Amino acid sequence: MSNDAFSTGLVELPTTVGGYATAEFRPLVRTFARMVGGKPGAGGALTVHLRGEPLVEIWTGEAAPRRPWDADTGAIVFSATKGIAATVIHRLADRGLIDYDAPVAHYWPEFAANGKGRITVRQLLSHRAGLYGLPEIARGLEDVLDHRMMEERLAAAKPDHLLGLPTYHALTYGWLLAGLARAVTGRGMAELFRTEVAEPLGTEGIHLGRPPAGSPTSAAMLYGNKLSAVGTDYVSLALGRAYSVPGPLGAVVRALFLPGLDQLLEGDDPPILRTELGAGNGVCTAKGLATVYSALANEGMHQGRRFLSPATIRAMRRVESYRLDRALFYVPMMWHMGYHSLPVPGARAGFGHIGLGGSFGWAEPRLGLSVGFVHNRLGIGGSTSLDQLASAWVLPLAVRGAHAARRTPTHVEPAAA
Repeated sequence: MSNDAFSTGLVELPTTVGGYATAEFRPLVRTFARMVGGKPGAGGALTVHLRGEPLVEIWTGEAAPRRPWDADTGAIVFSATKGIAATVIHRLADRGLIDYDAPVAHYWPEFAANGKGRITVRQLLSHRAGLYGLPEIARGLEDVLDHRMMEERLAAAKPDHLLGLPTYHALTYGWLLAGLARAVTGRGMAELFRTEVAEPLGTEGIHLGRPPAGSPTSAAMLYGNKLSAVGTDYVSLALGRAYSVPGPLGAVVRALFLPGLDQLLEGDDPPILRTELGAGNGVCTAKGLATVYSALANEGMHQGRRFLSPATIRAMRRVESYRLDRALFYVPMMWHMGYHSLPVPGARAGFGHIGLGGSFGWAEPRLGLSVGFVHNRLGIGGSTSLDQLASAWVLPLAVRGAHAARRTPTHVEPAAA
């Protein structure tokens, strides 16, 4: 697909890129074409909305060998899933079903076990519940795949000495929010992704786990060596011994590692797709993520309809803790309730969530800007580090394009293929 920039206000796309983009985002399109795709089986997509108007929707590469990426291709977005799970909780709070400062046990009585009766919803949402450790609740892959059992075990678990301090709940976060939401609604998180987020926003590209039969969203295969190096005997032994190491190394290993967990991502149909992991197995399109964060960037409004109240949006935008995160090597995550900010250009005043590999959704309320970026590359090595930092080039270029577009507002009609 290419676009006539002179008659439509759209930039002519590189031959390897499909979709459309307005001329103000030409640098973003060029960088996207250079940084994403280019390898058989790998690809990605990027969407930018400004004041609810889609100005960029582009994709490149392959979702699997010999299967081109398209507008309905979703990727496993790993921890970017947390932002959607948190949005579910905010929707429930918006209707008065949850109070951020109430104890979690007020809604989920089993959670009061082992001295957790005073942990609040606000602490849960901002990674301060002291329940980040996997070894305390799970033995291996099969346990992790049983999301109902993980909810029950976390309800019975004892918080550790980091209770009250920001400590990234890498995998437990999703089960904790799912347990709270289930206690309030009687429904699981996958269903709530659909009923509380996707359907109210009219987007097909937001799913927890494998998209259901009949969905237009198709999941891209993971490309690369994934986490295979972590599964070697030597590395597994070293990581297992690191559980007891004090400080951030021990915390991050306890938050992320169990023997055999690397198998979660293996195969053409990886096990991660067959569970409800609200911390890590969302399958989202770039357009789906941009649509969710567009409502958060525009005072809770979507296409003239109220998605969240102004009071809830203010609560979501507030940074809950500026303290350094104990499980992320003291990175200043600036945790919100379910999202984070970043100390990089284009991200300081915004919020969203970045996942393993670099896929993310983002809102910049000052501009009414939202961004969704997804791809399917994942592995151990230099390219993975570059992918993880994708927000460092996407967000500044998106903000730059948004400033230019605000000076010359244009209604975009996507060009026909």
